[in-house]
Amino acid sequence: MDSSSHKFYPVHGFDSREHLETYFSNKQEMIFGDDTIKFPMECLHRALNEGHIKGDLLIDISTGSIIHHLYTASGYFKQVVVLKCSEQCIMELNKWINTRTGAFDWSHIMPYIKCLEGNSDQCQDKDKTLKTAITKIMKCDNDKENLTDPEVLPLADCVISVVLLELISKDQDDYIMNLRKIMKMLKPDGYLILVGSLNTTNFMIRQDRVHVFKYDENFVRKVLTDEGFIIDHCAVQKRTAVSDLIDYEAVICITAHRKY
Repeated sequence: MDSSSHKFYPVHGFDSREHLETYFSNKQEMIFGDDTIKFPMECLHRALNEGHIKGDLLIDISTGSIIHHLYTASGYFKQVVVLKCSEQCIMELNKWINTRTGAFDWSHIMPYIKCLEGNSDQCQDKDKTLKTAITKIMKCDNDKENLTDPEVLPLADCVISVVLLELISKDQDDYIMNLRKIMKMLKPDGYLILVGSLNTTNFMIRQDRVHVFKYDENFVRKVLTDEGFIIDHCAVQKRTAVSDLIDYEAVICITAHRKY
């Protein structure tokens, strides 16, 4: 397919509920769970469980209406601010926050949490704990230097971004520019956790092919190093799912902190 026909997330958006159902649900035909749910959650648990990454504020800026990675992360911060790129994503997330009819059901990830944290009683409270921890859900605008303009957020102890930079960037220069905007939300000694899809060009939502900026592990490592980060952990999992819906080769999770 001609890449010029691909939808560009910041301009066209996509159906956030269909995105959840296709790539993050518990449907029998949803085959991406090991890559989109299990692997990122394992990486986050490993990074956070070391005890270095914690504090007052976590900012999450991730694709669509996903929040599964925050079940583990929220326990290390006093409050979580979630930034989303579209009003539809915010509406979908608010349905879950307020336990409204038709809200997306994330209960299928609890076995992953139980496996990681080993306490079934605490797992039962994870939903309530995360909803309480999320103090703001805000729209962000990647065209602006301050993503939350006109509001200025406090600097965060940690920023997590899951498969977003590659969706809002058309090329290498765009990626670097968008990364720098995210970096500005961090405290000088803050941590950045990136989850991305390697060597991806597009994915399908209903009948639409959505653009993804293609990059490899060496590229993202170099960009982070050039921007003054020290990479603490980097894990890569080769693709496990067989599907024509998306053409990624692997999933990467990088934890890094600023070098001063």
